[in-house]
This record gives sequence, structure tokens and C-alpha cells, in this order.
Amino acid sequence: MQDSKTTDTTAAPSSHHGWKRVLLKLSGEAFAGGEALGIDPAVVRHIAEAIAEVVREGVQVAVVCGGGNMFRGAQMSAQGMDRARSDYMGMLGTVINCLALQDFLENKLGLDTRVQTAITMGQVAEPYIPRRAIRHLEKGRVVIFGAGLGQPFFSTDTAAAQRALEINADAVLKGTQVDGVYDSDPKKNPDAFRFDRLEYGEVLQRGLKVMDATAISLCMDNGLPIVVFDLMGQGNIVRAVRGEKIGTLVSPAES
Repeated sequence: MQDSKTTDTTAAPSSHHGWKRVLLKLSGEAFAGGEALGIDPAVVRHIAEAIAEVVREGVQVAVVCGGGNMFRGAQMSAQGMDRARSDYMGMLGTVINCLALQDFLENKLGLDTRVQTAITMGQVAEPYIPRRAIRHLEKGRVVIFGAGLGQPFFSTDTAAAQRALEINADAVLKGTQVDGVYDSDPKKNPDAFRFDRLEYGEVLQRGLKVMDATAISLCMDNGLPIVVFDLMGQGNIVRAVRGEKIGTLVSPAES
């Protein structure tokens, strides 16, 4: 039986008005669309158009891109590759996604953007400097963070939480392939229960697949809300960035 705190959907706020700066976390797999690897231009356009819509409404948007559509360091490590080296290779894959998103935002939609990377690569991106990132956001630019944290053994989920805290974002918005957080895999269990609202401790205790434990702990320690939602649903990115009720909200008990 589910506890009342978790299943009481009326307890969740209908909107989180006042979000002026958000961090959008995009998985690398999302960039691939229906393909096993690579980048689906239609998916990137969908994401870019949604970001452009909310930026033009005055919301400051930063993005962290994963790289699973290019290279998965953990899987290669399991097959014998050095874990640190494979993680660095995965970081480089995230930068490819960053540049693809930048191209659609700038060349197709006319937005100003900056890509900042945790691994220095001056010909394609700026180095990650928090105060410079904040200044770009204040000027209405979309800032896209690549190369994770620049260190092996840390996921891009953790990078998203860390970057969100450093730029003083109001929330982390994680776009996924499902419409929220479930108590089991909804693709395998038709009776899986979707949570409207969770506290950080519940996520850790239940072992729910929201973000990794390090990322959840960072958000919990700093009271940073997380919204998990279906990335490709029509209008979902815009609704999430606007702070409308969507997906699953992970937040402190008093929110």
C-alpha cells in the first residue's frame, strides 16, 4: 500500500510560479530519437523550438546534455576498458550534442547561445566559468554545458545538479522517455504507479530511478526542486520550464 504522502496528488502545487532561471537536463538517448546511436535532427529541432519559446518569454535557460547516444563509458568499462578513460570519452560525446543543439538554436531559430565545457576545447566552446555563465543568462543567452563535470566517475545527472546550484537556478528539469517517476518500470508493468510528488529521502530509500544518488543528495542538501517529465510530449518542455504542474516533482517536504 502506498503511503498517503506519496499518493495524495492534491497535495502537489498546481504551479511553481516565479521560476526565472532553470536548468534543463537532456539525456543523450533523447538526441538519438528512434535510432540506437547518433543524432535525430527532428528531435533536436523539437527541443530547440521549445527552449526558444520560453526564452522569448523571459525565462533564463541553461542546459546540460548527456552523451549516451554517442558513447556509454560505464558499458565500455564493464567490457574491460579503463573506467576513467571511458568516462572521458563519454564526456567528449556530450559536447557533440551540445554543438548540435547550439546549431539549431542559433542558425535555425536566431537565439544567442554559449557552449561551456568542463574540459577545455577553445576552438568550439568556452571554458566553464560560473560567473560568466550567469552573465550570459542575464543577457538572455542560452548556456549549454558540456563534458559533464570534467572528471570521471560522475554522471551528467550530477553535473546537472552541480551546475544548477552554481548558477543559482530555481529548479532542475529532467526530460526523460516517460511521463514521471514510477514505482516500477511502466514499460514492463502496466500497473506501475506514477508519483505526482516525492521527497528526496523517499527517492533514495525506494531506489527510484530519478537521478543518481549523488545528484539527489546535492539537490536535497540545498532544497533544489527536480521535475521529471516526458521530454517529447507536445508542449511539455514549455510547461515544465514555465513551472506548470507536470510529471513528478521532487522537493522538500514543506514545498
